[in-house]
Amino acid sequence: MFRNLFFAGVLLVVAALRLPAQQAWSLEQCVEYATRNNLNVKQAQNQIRGAELTYTQNKFSRFPSLNGTASGGMQFGRTIDPTTNSFDNQQIGYNSYGLNFGITVFAGNRINNAIRQGTLDLSASKLDAEQAANDLGLSVATAYLNILLAEEQLGLARQRLNQSRLQLDQTEKLIAAGARPVNERLNALSLIAVDEQALIQAENAVSLNYLSLKQILMLDPAQDLAIQRPEITIPADADPDNYAANEIFTGALGLQPNIEAGEKRMASAKIGVDLAKAAFYPTLSFFGGLSSNYSSVSRQVDGYITQNFKQTVLFNGQQVDFEVPQQVPLFSDNPYFNQISENFGQSLGVSLNIPIYNNHRNKINVERARLNMVTQEVVMEQTRQNLKTSIDRAIADARAAKRSLDAAQRAVDASSAAFENAQKRFDVGALNSLEYQTARNTMEQSKIDLVRARFQYFFNLKLVEFYQGRKITLN
Repeated sequence: MFRNLFFAGVLLVVAALRLPAQQAWSLEQCVEYATRNNLNVKQAQNQIRGAELTYTQNKFSRFPSLNGTASGGMQFGRTIDPTTNSFDNQQIGYNSYGLNFGITVFAGNRINNAIRQGTLDLSASKLDAEQAANDLGLSVATAYLNILLAEEQLGLARQRLNQSRLQLDQTEKLIAAGARPVNERLNALSLIAVDEQALIQAENAVSLNYLSLKQILMLDPAQDLAIQRPEITIPADADPDNYAANEIFTGALGLQPNIEAGEKRMASAKIGVDLAKAAFYPTLSFFGGLSSNYSSVSRQVDGYITQNFKQTVLFNGQQVDFEVPQQVPLFSDNPYFNQISENFGQSLGVSLNIPIYNNHRNKINVERARLNMVTQEVVMEQTRQNLKTSIDRAIADARAAKRSLDAAQRAVDASSAAFENAQKRFDVGALNSLEYQTARNTMEQSKIDLVRARFQYFFNLKLVEFYQGRKITLN
């Protein structure tokens, strides 16, 4: 019983986990989910973090450096006592400590320029992330619209198959009445087979377009996914012929993140030249330190004792012995912390490093920085040119799509009228099945062309709006 309850609980959990995936996703939900999970967007976020760390490091270069040192060991044989600086031939244990600081006073404005460059690079990284999100949103919208188009075409394929089945029923009635030869039933059956194949192809197209969207969203292909189906309407006032390419391009230059990012990188590259030139300037630094040490052989004077030392002197040609009292010091081991206090020292200083010749390295670095500046200018010009080309192409495609949509609508009107007439003639036996099928195929194909033209025109309008800085929506 408990095992059955356990499996029932597992099934409920699995069902609960799968339920959200079965809900229809809006375009906004798809874009939001893709932005959170797309690897390119995550990589762009990592680039931002790296630029932030570089900027922070450059900013803290203004502050002094502070380092502590500590060492200890044993010396054997003839060595120098670090506390007396004299040679001694015995085993010596020692410790030394130090605290050092340094600060750069002048370095050819290198620190200020590095901070300015870091600020620009950080801004460029953030704009790159924004551009990656925009490109991802465009890809999601394209995949989303492709699904809607495929589902529209799937609906037409189903209608066509249903109509073929109705035609088969009508043909069988006419054959039974003697108004049609028996072989026309075979023609109707073959038409049903063709329509069933078209239906399978339409279903495959829907599945493939869903797979494309899942791949963009980084979803498991086996996961259920359904999207909302908003009404795709063309704005009544939409007229691509009124688009001014130069005006849209000029506006896009101030709206597209990749353009602003390129400008930031050009400015950063110019500062990079100044950074490279800073290597030719002297570097002035201020430094200081605290130090102390300990030696195991260090001794301290505890007191004095008086001892008489025999002395022999010559007096009136005769040697005379007498004793001379002297103070003799008494030594003991010098305590550890006493030595640390006694040996405590301080230092202050100024360092001036003047570059004279460095294997031509500084000059080459300047040339490399100038080359990078020129490269960034070329990249920026390429980005502008690509944007202009994309806008010109989007406007041209929108105008062509509008003409295609108008032509497709006229074709549907004409073919529908022709098929309606063919249907009436077929129902009374005045039209054979081949002529009927031809009229119907023409009408059905014109409907498919109309759906495709409507979606293409809608997408082209949205693409132009994207370059105008508007968010892509299906409204």
